[in-house]
Order: sequence, then C-alpha cells, then structure tokens
Amino acid sequence: MNNSADVNYWAIVPAAGIGRRMGSDTPKQYLHLNGKTIIEHTLQRLSQIDYIKGIVVAIAEDDAWWPELHIEYSKPVSVVKGGAERCHTVQNALQALQAECSAEDWVLVHDAARPCVRPTDIQLLIKMLADHDIGGLLGMPVRDTMKRTDKKSYVTETVEREGLWHALTPQMFRFGVLSQAIDKALDDQFLVTDEASAIEHVGYAPQMVEGHGDNIKITRPEDLSLASFYLQHQQEQRNNITADGLADGG
Repeated sequence: MNNSADVNYWAIVPAAGIGRRMGSDTPKQYLHLNGKTIIEHTLQRLSQIDYIKGIVVAIAEDDAWWPELHIEYSKPVSVVKGGAERCHTVQNALQALQAECSAEDWVLVHDAARPCVRPTDIQLLIKMLADHDIGGLLGMPVRDTMKRTDKKSYVTETVEREGLWHALTPQMFRFGVLSQAIDKALDDQFLVTDEASAIEHVGYAPQMVEGHGDNIKITRPEDLSLASFYLQHQQEQRNNITADGLADGG
C-alpha cells in the first residue's frame, strides 16, 4: 500500500485519566513542569509535526482544568469526552474523527503524560511506517534482566529479553484498522491498555520503531523531576545545534 499525498495524519491525546499514583488532587496532565502544564508540553510537541492535520484531546466529563488553559496552537485542537477506560476514550476520539477521516488516514495516539517525546522520533515513526498496511509504535528494546514472579513476588523464572520491547507512544495506525480493532476488543470485553494490543487482538502484527529512552510517562511524583531534567537537556541540545549552525554560517 503506497502512502499517497491525500492521506492525512491525525493525533489523539487521551487525557481523561486521574493518575492516582501521583498522589495529587490535580490530574497529572495538569501538573506544572518547567513553567507549563504537562499536557501543554505534550500538545506543543505534537503541534511541531507538519504532517499532523489536527489533534483531538479526550478529557473527563467533569474536567475543570482544561477550560482554564488558554493556549494557541499551530494545529486545530478539538475536545471530546473520554470514557471509563483508555480504550473507551480512544474510541470516542476516533468516532469524533470519523466524518473527516478516510480508512487509509493515519492516527497517532499519544499519552498526555509523555511530554518529553522528541519530534524527531515522531517524524521517524511516520517515515518508517509511511507505506505500512497497518502501522506500529515507538518503543525501546529491553536492556535489563527480566524476572517473572508469582503473586507473593517470588521469582518464578528469568525471562529471555531478546525481542522484548518497552511500548511507548505515539502508536500510529490506519484509521479504519484501528477503529475496527478497538470496537472488536470492546465487543469482546477485552479492555486493552494500548492501541497495539487491540491491533494484535484482531490478528495483526504492529511494527516496532526504536525511539529514545527519555520519552517517559509521568506516573509517580519522582517522574516530574526526571522529566524536568530531560526537557532541559533536550533544550540544551537544540541550543547547541543552533549555535553550531550559526558558527558554520548556517
């Protein structure tokens, strides 16, 4: 399948979760990080991708924080209500896109709490999957020794790490395939925790694309300081590249 010029790219940001492990009354996507809320960082990263035509943010029905954000983006940003679980939230966002999407269009689903994703990694994902029939996701190969335990946390085996990956986001799939896969998973009462799992459930094999390890998901309080470090480090890298370009006369 060739990626023709009339195929569009859309982004979905599930942001209806509470994030109980953060121990905060404020949902984690609205916590402040380096002068902005986490979700602002995330949306700005997605907005930098020229391919993306529009972004759908799915928020909780009783979300009192989103209306307080007054941000201008370079991409159209629309809002829909989320659902009980992530898969319901993504389903609602897909249904909201249905009038504008063709089956061959691409949808990139990205966690609201992954503000450090590198635009270059998103661009790599798009490039690597451009002619793919189904799609795939960013990930990182597992480097640590992996252990499986029983319910009492006793080790039952050491798992061979060859071929194991940490699943990251964005996860990018054809609109028609992803919509059907999510619907089928929910019809089967299979509450998938990511989009790739829904694709696998209907018999397809998503492709892994290696990204950077700083694309962390903020889930615990200590993740905020790590994300702050990564954002600062990335900015320093961009500043150095700019400085080198100017020094070379670029």
